[in-house]
Amino acid sequence: MKHNQLKPFPADFLWGGSTSAYQIEGAWNEDGKGPSVIDMAKGPEGTTDFKVASDHYHHYKEDIALLAEMGFKAYRFSIAWTRIYPNGAGELNQKGIEFYDNLINEIESQGIEPIVTMYHFDLPYALEQKGGWSNRETIDAFEVYAKTLFENFGDRVKYWLTINEQNMMILHGDAIGTVNPNLENPKKDLYQQNHHMLLAQAKAMSLCHQMLPSAKIGPAPNIVSIYPDSSNPEDIMAAQSYMAIRNWLYLDIAVFGRYNTTAWNFLEEKGYTPTILDGDMEVLQSGKPDFIAFNYYTSQTVGASKEDGTDVNHTGDQHITIGEPGIYKGVTNANLEKNEFGWEIDPIGFRNTLREIYDRYNLPLIVTENGLGAFDKLEEGDVVNDSYRIEFLRKHIEQMQLALTDGVEVFGFCPWSAIDLISTHQGCSKRYGFIFVNRGEFDLKDLRRIRKNSFYWYKELIATGGKSLN
Repeated sequence: MKHNQLKPFPADFLWGGSTSAYQIEGAWNEDGKGPSVIDMAKGPEGTTDFKVASDHYHHYKEDIALLAEMGFKAYRFSIAWTRIYPNGAGELNQKGIEFYDNLINEIESQGIEPIVTMYHFDLPYALEQKGGWSNRETIDAFEVYAKTLFENFGDRVKYWLTINEQNMMILHGDAIGTVNPNLENPKKDLYQQNHHMLLAQAKAMSLCHQMLPSAKIGPAPNIVSIYPDSSNPEDIMAAQSYMAIRNWLYLDIAVFGRYNTTAWNFLEEKGYTPTILDGDMEVLQSGKPDFIAFNYYTSQTVGASKEDGTDVNHTGDQHITIGEPGIYKGVTNANLEKNEFGWEIDPIGFRNTLREIYDRYNLPLIVTENGLGAFDKLEEGDVVNDSYRIEFLRKHIEQMQLALTDGVEVFGFCPWSAIDLISTHQGCSKRYGFIFVNRGEFDLKDLRRIRKNSFYWYKELIATGGKSLN
């Protein structure tokens, strides 16, 4: 759709950036924090772990000041469950409450809106040892954790995100590092975990509305457009099936309180249906999100399943597998360029995704991740010339403005990441931030914060309300 004139971004648009606790904070065992599943996992050989990360725990005032200098209107970050409850449940860690109290106060003192993710991959290890999300007791533990967050921070936090990329934990948890390798029937067990997470999410949303009537809360999955490999009806059906399994399964339950029909029939066909107890569906129907947050990096393309051993393909440096025999086959989109990590770049797919979500659910949207990882180089004079990141973000923001002009209600954009942090598969070498953190994989150096060229570009973009794009 062509437009003669673009709508401007709203004056109160939440320009910002995102991080997660385990990827930026460090201090993994300080001040009473317990270990998470991420702390106990072993990453790819030759890459650092998350135990120091960007040492935000000790640099948060400096970091927030830099975000304020950029002009951030919002900062999306996650709270580490194990800083609040070191064992996931039981004794409360007051030092963890104090840290996030101080962090939120610092964010607010700089005129930035805090957006809190309640759970970003880092399940308490003590709960994992008791079965993790396979154990229904984890639902109750999450509800108590949510209540604690609302009680302690609800006077200052208006926007809450429940679970980050739940669909990625279920579909690609082995790549992220969140799957227990000892599961007897991994896929069936994962869809049972999924059901329990959805219940925990619904309970948290209901609780938020009860305790914080003026607050807003929503899910934060990774949602992308799915293209058919051709106009062949079988390819189109494969794309529709994958769209249901990858995207709508998670959002239909969050918004409508019911399982998507196509996705549920897939679970039945494969023998993955979860056990649903009396009262579960009523809990799911009680959730009612106020908005949808979502992460977008690239679209995906699939074709009809051949069931000949070639259905499953690996994409990018994370070695994520795309394909399900009998349902769809992952393929490369010949129309798209790839970045240096093998990820397809599709800004127009971002606009498509925004339209698809809004048309289906008619809820306000906020983008909570979008960005480009790269091997940034620190040049003489503390210069990081990341023009490739500027170009990536520019193209995606242009498409977001087109979606807004299409009538999509988008109220914020928080790209990944506000500051350099530890990525899942490339350690600290693969960088996403506007701010360079001076450290190597195993040499912490001085952890100095250095403004990249994208820092200044984004600062001007925010200052002009997006007008500097044109």
